[in-house]
Amino acid sequence: MSSTETTGDTLDSPSETDVQAPADPETEGLATSADDLEWWRTAVIYQVYPRSFADGDGDGVGDLPGITARLDALVELGVDAVWLSPFFTSPQADAGYDVADYTDVDPLFGTLADFDALRARATELGLRLIVDLVPNHSSSAHVWFREALAAAPGSPERARYMFREGRGAAGELPPNNWESIFGGPAWSRVTEADGSPGQWYLHLFDSSQPDLDWTNPWVRSAFLDVLRFWLDRGVDGFRVDVAHGLVKAEGLPDYTPPADAGSMGGGLGEDRTPPYWGQDGVHEIWREWRRVLDEYEGDRVLVAEAWVEPLSKLANWVRPDEMHQAFNFAYLETGWSAAEIRRVVDASIEVFASVGAPSTWVLSNHDVVRHASRLALTAENPQGHGIGPRSPGLPIPELGLARARAATAVMLALPGSAYLYQGEELGLPEAVDLPDEARQDPTWFRTDGERYGRDGCRVPLPWESGSPAFGFSETGASWLPQPDDWSTYARDEQRGVPGSTLELYRSALALRSEHELGAGRLEWLSGWSDDVVAFRSGDVVVLANTGEVPVELPVADVLLSTMALDGPALPANAAVWLRAEGVTD
Repeated sequence: MSSTETTGDTLDSPSETDVQAPADPETEGLATSADDLEWWRTAVIYQVYPRSFADGDGDGVGDLPGITARLDALVELGVDAVWLSPFFTSPQADAGYDVADYTDVDPLFGTLADFDALRARATELGLRLIVDLVPNHSSSAHVWFREALAAAPGSPERARYMFREGRGAAGELPPNNWESIFGGPAWSRVTEADGSPGQWYLHLFDSSQPDLDWTNPWVRSAFLDVLRFWLDRGVDGFRVDVAHGLVKAEGLPDYTPPADAGSMGGGLGEDRTPPYWGQDGVHEIWREWRRVLDEYEGDRVLVAEAWVEPLSKLANWVRPDEMHQAFNFAYLETGWSAAEIRRVVDASIEVFASVGAPSTWVLSNHDVVRHASRLALTAENPQGHGIGPRSPGLPIPELGLARARAATAVMLALPGSAYLYQGEELGLPEAVDLPDEARQDPTWFRTDGERYGRDGCRVPLPWESGSPAFGFSETGASWLPQPDDWSTYARDEQRGVPGSTLELYRSALALRSEHELGAGRLEWLSGWSDDVVAFRSGDVVVLANTGEVPVELPVADVLLSTMALDGPALPANAAVWLRAEGVTD
């Protein structure tokens, strides 16, 4: 596929467009200039998955010194902040989301001194730093859980977790029918000190990830100490894992999710909320956390990973006294359809602004199929299931990349804050052909290979095409195998190359900043076919063609194009940014 990023060209063929009144979103929380806003309202935040970003010691697993050494590349890219996925002490049963010590660094990733050096370097480069906290569950290796196992039923130690008596005549059945997000039962039975079968404990994820009991004041107090530990070390905020979890419905009623549900609760709608997601009691926890952050200077932030529907309910997580942002998974899960994009953008801006929060926009992360593949899938693929060589409806790579580039151009022009996942700026697709024996996601094992899980979006990054492990590790080691053809995606192959995905991202981020699009006010444009996303933000007009045939473009200076423009037409699966003053209203 031929593609290029163009700047300063003028198209010659006009097309009449009319400007509608905007979709009347609430404008609370928006301003006329990005300088008038807190940094997080318009920031572009880059997710670093430490295991796969850069390996500083050659063991095949990314680490904090590796990240520090590569931060210059993120400054060059043009992002405002870095979000680090977990690097805490952990047995790594779930790639660090099973935390054994919330206030230390796992030796796999380095030391607290390495973290301090990373934070200092980020500050020197003007990058904010957000760390990932996992409060719904700990690792079974955490001292809290080890103490709970050693203590008797009914003890204060057991009360830190969701221990319950079993059902059946001898307690031989689990307390309810809940299933783990990773597959299999969500309860495991312990053996008591006298050798007898004992209580059951809840683990919504892997059995090595026991759920904490957030009705217990001890647990709530302990996590306030964790917040202060990292805030005192200078972090700018927290991305909170499973922020729609923690609190369970009273009585732990039985529940069977529909077959089409995403693993984290997406796709269910308001009237089918599971008894372990989205419970009202979680909001008092976030209010308590917010009060702690407000004790600190510097606009510290809380970001919710909350798979909650509809968007009007998700807005409850970002009310003025709770969290600052929530990931917009409704946007992430929207298909390549202009009508659906318009619908979710309108709804997002309206509901988030109604509580004074910015909209957020995201297309990829460490839990979903990369959007360079996902947007070209032709079969249903619920979140968390992943794709592999035996999956139906596998994408055409060229089509997926074209749509991904266009979708990113739309996203980066929207008002609010945007999130990028490491490697998407290189156009990385999902690694589909990983050998079965190389897979490490618990989902793969707990479903006996029925679901591929998330390994495909977590493969280590390619930095230099001619280096061992494509520059990820100087020894050539890599905890997941990198596809052989990823040399073409390597950063050094794309840097400075017109039309490369890396240069497209760099140009889009520079223009976003120059034109203050994050602080803009969106106006939809009429006169376009149903397959075209068309809007104005300030002095920029954005057009994206989700259809199958080219569409005529107006006469205007082209600021950005995701595909080579052959004449005055926008190809299918392409997007452009135009200078608004040249567009006829």
